[in-house]
Amino acid sequence: MNKKAKRRLVVVGGIVIIAMLVIVAIAGSGGAASSLSIGDVLGGGYEGKKVQVSGSVVADSISNEGSTAVFEIAPEEGDASEELQVSYDGALPATFGAGVVAICTGTVQDGVLNATEMVTKCPSKYESAEGSLTVKGLLDQGDAMVGKDTKICGYVRGDIQAVDADYRFTIESQGATLNVRYDGGLDDAIVDGTAVVVSGALGEDGTFTASEQPAIDEAVSE
Repeated sequence: MNKKAKRRLVVVGGIVIIAMLVIVAIAGSGGAASSLSIGDVLGGGYEGKKVQVSGSVVADSISNEGSTAVFEIAPEEGDASEELQVSYDGALPATFGAGVVAICTGTVQDGVLNATEMVTKCPSKYESAEGSLTVKGLLDQGDAMVGKDTKICGYVRGDIQAVDADYRFTIESQGATLNVRYDGGLDDAIVDGTAVVVSGALGEDGTFTASEQPAIDEAVSE
C-alpha cells in the first residue's frame, strides 16, 4: 500500500471514529432520567428536566382529562404530606389504582411531572377462602346481602379492567358470575383464571365493591 492510500485510510478511519463519538454523545445527552425522590422534585431546580420518581398513588386523587390521567403520588415512607402531581397521557396499566406504587418517568413542567412512561408495583396478598361465600351462595340470598360486609371466593374470568372502568374484573364460582369494583392497586398475578378471595359488599346495582385489595386464594396457589 502506497503512502497516499495509507493517508486516505487514516483520514477515513478518523472520520468514522469521530462520527461514532458524536452519536454516543447525542444518545447519552437525551437518555437516562435522573432518579429522584418526591421531595427533590418539590424542592425545585428540575424544571424541564427528565426525571424518574416513584411513590404511592394517593387515594381519591385520580381523575381523567380526556385521554390523560391525572393523579398524585406520595412517598412510600417518610413525609406523607409531600404530594407530587403526575399527568400521564397513555393507557393505564390494569394494576394501577389507589395505594399502588407508581414509578413515573417524564419531564417536570410548572411543578407537575408529565410522565411518558409508568410502571406499577403492588404487593402480593394471599388469603384463605375459608369462611367465604361462593358467588352463587351470595346471590342466592338476594337483597338480604346488599350492603353487608362479606367475603367471596371464585375465579377471575376475562381481562382485568383499568381503574376508570365500570368494574375491575368478573369473578365466577358454582356457575354464577359477579362484577367486582375496586379503585386500588391489584397484584399483577391476578389474571384470567386466578383463584381470588374478595372482601367487601354487594351493591344495589348488583356489583360487588371490594373494601380492600383482592387476595389470591392461598390454598389454590400452593
